[in-house]
Amino acid sequence: MEEKKDYSKLAIEYSRKYRGKIEIKPTLKIGSLDDLSIVYTPGVAAVSTAISNDSRLAWDLTWRGNTIFIVTNGTRVLGLGDIGPLASLPVMEGKSLIYKEFGGVNAVPIPIETKEVDEFINVVKNISVTSGGIHLEDIESPFCFEVLERLREELKVPVWHDDQQGTAAATLAGLINATKLVGKDLKKSKIVMIGAGAANIALFNILEKYGVDTGNIIIGDSKGPLYGSRDDVEIIKTTNRWKYEIMKKSNKESINNADNSFEGADIVIGFSREGAIKPEWIKKMNSKPIVFANANPNPEILPEEAYKAGAYIVSTGRSDYPNQINNSLIFPAIFRGVLDSKAKKIDDYTAIAAAEELALFAQEKGLTNDYIVPNMEEREVFPRIAARVAEDAVKRGLSDMREDREYFYNKAKEIIGLK
Repeated sequence: MEEKKDYSKLAIEYSRKYRGKIEIKPTLKIGSLDDLSIVYTPGVAAVSTAISNDSRLAWDLTWRGNTIFIVTNGTRVLGLGDIGPLASLPVMEGKSLIYKEFGGVNAVPIPIETKEVDEFINVVKNISVTSGGIHLEDIESPFCFEVLERLREELKVPVWHDDQQGTAAATLAGLINATKLVGKDLKKSKIVMIGAGAANIALFNILEKYGVDTGNIIIGDSKGPLYGSRDDVEIIKTTNRWKYEIMKKSNKESINNADNSFEGADIVIGFSREGAIKPEWIKKMNSKPIVFANANPNPEILPEEAYKAGAYIVSTGRSDYPNQINNSLIFPAIFRGVLDSKAKKIDDYTAIAAAEELALFAQEKGLTNDYIVPNMEEREVFPRIAARVAEDAVKRGLSDMREDREYFYNKAKEIIGLK
């Protein structure tokens, strides 16, 4: 029997050996003084002058056209909570590595030390001029909602929050295929969401745009289901308007306790904490229950317990179980497509396009209870998602380019390094 690896110990050893996960490397070699005269002074002055005269040239004459910034304040790091910007750096380095490895994107980690919304936004605005886009990561709720909303309005480059749109897109792909496999209509399904943070609120909004009847969605926080006459409505309204908006649109029957929420439910989606889904709740659900227990590092219910309770399909956020709902399947390809098409923004419909292509890839491979989304080793999925995203940007007028999906697919494939 193969000895189980201690990934925590290995992570420390790797980090010490390699001194982090990323570095900057030149794109060309210097072989002579002539080369130096071209890439630096005096030659570089001509490049700077050209950009000064026409800022659009920066996309082709510098790394901007293939570079994004990953920005965080380390207040909501997955499984670790508020550990601050410095301790978040290894996670951001990991994101950068994944971006380069699977999307061919240069992603620069920039943890910043502030918990003030205005200060955070000003920092990002002031550095964004040299980036091709902004990836927000591991920021506490509801801070993350306001930051994303304002940066989308105020910046001239696309802005994306991976814990919102990335996680939601990967989840939507899984839901599309899970409901297809059990013969249910996702848009009419009764869905229970456990957790009312960034992931589930973003997923709710994306499901609404996808056409799901939000009245059939019950979303719960630590106090139970959200419904219009709950005694803390006014508090939620003033402290978290994003949560308040979904409270108004969801739970059309005003179910006020968790036990009743699961009666006749088709799907439960957890982005909460270990133990948040009880086996007896699954037993109350409709036939062939779909259970997405996606809390990390420990799911709301272990897959073996969920199956024992009657679940038909189970996903988690972990790589050591089948059906890992992983936003890493989404974000490298999203920005590959956005950068290649020079898209002006990323919105929820961008995420839906990515989710649909991710789901289609798995369908073509053949859906099973243990395979509703691809895994990270199936690298051919990334240029496909990138091409779909770029094509979507062109069709919706978010890009000034006119190339088709085949062009963007071949370009992404070349940059990512797939033959």
